[in-house]
Amino acid sequence: MDSTFHPFLNKYLAIWGKSSLQELKELISEDYRAREISGKEIIDFGFNESIEGWEQGFRFVVENGAEWELNKLSIIQLNKREVLAIIFAALVINGERLDNGNLFFQTFRREINNDWKLVRSYIEAGALTDFVLNEWEENIF
Repeated sequence: MDSTFHPFLNKYLAIWGKSSLQELKELISEDYRAREISGKEIIDFGFNESIEGWEQGFRFVVENGAEWELNKLSIIQLNKREVLAIIFAALVINGERLDNGNLFFQTFRREINNDWKLVRSYIEAGALTDFVLNEWEENIF
């Protein structure tokens, strides 16, 4: 795996963790495409809708004094230029982790200038936090 990816992913998660929209925006490709599943609803969206969604999420975090709990579940090299990171994100409010979170399958691409950008996401919204985290730990082999 490219030696620059892990430091990039740590930076990406730190930016996410501090709810910095401006910094996060710089790490998302303008060609970004995503699909989110929430219950039975399927939503496909691109860069602009993504930024709107992050803005709403970050505003909620700030207004509610919440914190992000971000769990790197797996990292898989897809090809020479792309890496898939599986991340589970839950919110913690008043010291209590919420029962539901979102499972992100995020594909990052190393661009021609060697910068990494988020290019694709598949998101399972509303996954049960304890189930996802416990299942993941039990099935690692």
